Amino acid sequence: MKKTVIRFGSYGAVTICILFLISWFLLADVSFTTQEVLGYISMVLSLSFVFFGIKHFRDKENQGKVSFKKALTIGVLISLITALAFGILDVFYTEVLNPDFMVEYYNDTVESMRNALPPDEFEKELARIEAQKKMFSSPLFSFALMAMTVFVIGFIISLTSALILQRK
Repeated sequence: MKKTVIRFGSYGAVTICILFLISWFLLADVSFTTQEVLGYISMVLSLSFVFFGIKHFRDKENQGKVSFKKALTIGVLISLITALAFGILDVFYTEVLNPDFMVEYYNDTVESMRNALPPDEFEKELARIEAQKKMFSSPLFSFALMAMTVFVIGFIISLTSALILQRK
């Protein structure tokens, strides 16, 4: 089980990093909304290795059998590796590769809100995001948020894959 988790977790980690870097180099001029959608697609694609890891374990290492609990455990561990890699990559990106990202994202968010909301609602929302600005600028918070996002999606995929692939 350990080899499967490390192997497929590494595949997921490498995939999410490659897709992130491709989108950074090739899609830098795309809107933040589109980048966000592409980011979620990248997460799901990289977490597809959860399914393949559980299937590999069941078919190649465990004589065609895997319990729901064991399948879920394998999926969660693969997701954890992928999530940690993405959290580290995100911090590296926002701290080293593109230290202006948070300012650019904040300014884009404010401008979008200004265009979409009435003035009184805009002021309330601006005050709300202004209060959160410092927290979102923290590398530790950024790591935790990005890793948890990937992990939650990975958990859902792990749960679904465990239900599909369990065999006694």
